[in-house]
Amino acid sequence: MPEETVHESERKRSRRGIASYLRRIANRLRRGEPVPADEEQTVTVDPPGEADLEVEVEREGETVSLDIEMEWEEEEGDVQTEVNASKATFQLYEDAEGKYRWRLRHDNGNIIADGSEGYASKQKAEQGLESVKTNAAGAGLVDTSKDEEADDGATSKATFELFDDAEGKWRWRLVHDNGEIIADGGQGYSSKQKAKQGLRSVRTNAPGSEVEEVEE
Repeated sequence: MPEETVHESERKRSRRGIASYLRRIANRLRRGEPVPADEEQTVTVDPPGEADLEVEVEREGETVSLDIEMEWEEEEGDVQTEVNASKATFQLYEDAEGKYRWRLRHDNGNIIADGSEGYASKQKAEQGLESVKTNAAGAGLVDTSKDEEADDGATSKATFELFDDAEGKWRWRLVHDNGEIIADGGQGYSSKQKAKQGLRSVRTNAPGSEVEEVEE
């Protein structure tokens, strides 16, 4: 059969950003789950238990390349395109005051994120949730309780901030580089670990989530 390119993408990333991307692939491989090839999780590969791994370092003129390639027989694995690997859905709605809002609801019924404000129009609300879809997966993380700097491996224009509130609850918010809070967890967590689990769920599920309009 002739060679077919199912998916191809190229973008500049920092070393830590590349490490974050490879770590995401490694975690899915270790858990035996389908691996998303793109940020939107619309293309996934599901390799078999064993596959050929080829590593090649090549120098051409003043350019050096590191190629890491996995290969297996098609019938031993699986490739899916135009899939929705997300386990959550963005819900767009109008509140009692006529403001438009969104929330990200997991398939288990839990609301894992929402907008930090009401919008004057549906279009503005859609722009807000699209910003979350675009920026969540590659957002860095800063723990404000430790006065840490943001992760410089971030590949988006937003940062997750982890903090404890006045009542001792742990919370997170997603802050755009322009200073605007574009999403938060909508609740306080009993531990830092649970708050991290919450924001990781948003990182994983927001990019590929479908959007539906609902009535309140």
